[in-house]
Amino acid sequence: MVIPARERSERLPGKPLAEIAGKPMIVRVWERAKRVRGIDRVLVATDSARIAEAVRAAGGEAVMTSPDCASGTDRCAEAVRGFPGVEVVINVQGDEPLLDPEAVETLARAFEDPSVRMATLARPLHPEERENPNVVKVVCDLRGNALYFSRAPIPFVRGSGAEPLAHVGLYGYRRDFLELFAELPPTPLELTERLEQLRALEHGHAIRVLRTEYRSIGVDTPEDLERVRAIFLGSGVSPSSALV
Repeated sequence: MVIPARERSERLPGKPLAEIAGKPMIVRVWERAKRVRGIDRVLVATDSARIAEAVRAAGGEAVMTSPDCASGTDRCAEAVRGFPGVEVVINVQGDEPLLDPEAVETLARAFEDPSVRMATLARPLHPEERENPNVVKVVCDLRGNALYFSRAPIPFVRGSGAEPLAHVGLYGYRRDFLELFAELPPTPLELTERLEQLRALEHGHAIRVLRTEYRSIGVDTPEDLERVRAIFLGSGVSPSSALV
């Protein structure tokens, strides 16, 4: 498993090192990731010496990557180059201190099917989320592969049938596909929606989508950070109930 992390953030500079109940956020994410069963190794991939030092001080393993990595996926691909025995890579966002280990285990099970080269998760979409562009929606084919991801409310509901689903931004890759994906050029729909996973679909690659009930709480803004701090300090929703 690889947790990409960088200090630079437009909305919340220094985000991975933000303190949450006495520990840096990146350490909180690493601690949750270590609870995932069936994972051989957890790496934090970063271009920041401060982030690497914080992870190592907590007993974790950090890999330095280039500051020129354009995305977390690129950072993951670079990080695993030094580990030739890796076959499957799980990409966990470095801003999810309430990561659900069971959701990651569900994602990892996708690779029991040898035909799966890339996989992700989706959960039920709540009605109040349909018009929210920050909640990415996904529609799938009958085999469970993604047809499209969008910030728009898809599918348009005129009758009963497909259940609206929200995308959960955890990804898994076969190692060879991760290397291929990192080399693919950006695509028109990816640039339009600002959704990197569309690059795979536009180049004709399948993404298996597995169902979860996990509703992630990512930290993108100062308000998100305060909400997560409240959860850890016990003055808000408990961590266990926040993971569903």
